[in-house]
Amino acid sequence: MAQAILQVEHLSISYGNLRAVQDVSFSLEPGEILAVIGQNGSGKTSTVECVEGLRRPDSGFIRVFGMDPWQRRREVYRQMGVQLQETEYPSKCRVEELCQLFAGFYDRPADWRTLLSQLGLEEKRKRPVSRLSGGERQRLSILLSLMGRPRLLVLDELTTGLDPQVRQNMWESFKNIRESGVAIVMVSHYLDEVEALADRILYLEKGRELFHGTQRGFREYVKSRIPGEEWQENCSLEKLYLMITPRARGLTLESISSETRQRD
Repeated sequence: MAQAILQVEHLSISYGNLRAVQDVSFSLEPGEILAVIGQNGSGKTSTVECVEGLRRPDSGFIRVFGMDPWQRRREVYRQMGVQLQETEYPSKCRVEELCQLFAGFYDRPADWRTLLSQLGLEEKRKRPVSRLSGGERQRLSILLSLMGRPRLLVLDELTTGLDPQVRQNMWESFKNIRESGVAIVMVSHYLDEVEALADRILYLEKGRELFHGTQRGFREYVKSRIPGEEWQENCSLEKLYLMITPRARGLTLESISSETRQRD
């Protein structure tokens, strides 16, 4: 059995009196994709930030390539690529200048010119980063996460802002990356994306780990939580997920009309 690239055991994080993550454990081996899912505020980003060495947990054990990412972040980052949900780059910096800058961080960087072409950004190489669209900035962020030829990729909302065709192309790209032995942790609200890519799923709810296992295992988990439901074998992962997530109350015409009358 391959040695785990990532090990997380009994992770807990608090912000004041708020327990954001409680006793979460999982691992990741070479060539695996783990999807971290859950509603906003479920602890997904806090968990991933600890893996990235950006946040120190209150308790628990984390090892990336056998190292503590908080204490040995520089060494970990030589082998880990990170694509954050929101990233700010120097606004006047051109795309190719930013690529050259990131290439200089690594002893053996990937060919950024090839990556630009593969990600459909070749024609944007002379453009200031501030003039890129949201989807183009997202693709640039993914490109920069691949610059160091990582063994572990951490992707937070991989395809936010991308059109359907680009999303599909991106999925194929990461399937190919996985085949080369790279391990991937992906945080996503898009369950079609999770269904297309993930080998295993970590489902968090209010900071607690409610499920960790395969997609088939997740289906069985949902069935166990909703007995008596008529199940279809081809039921989408998104439909299953919506069956068990807490539902937020939406706006109604009555509430809007009431607010309007009060202002009048």
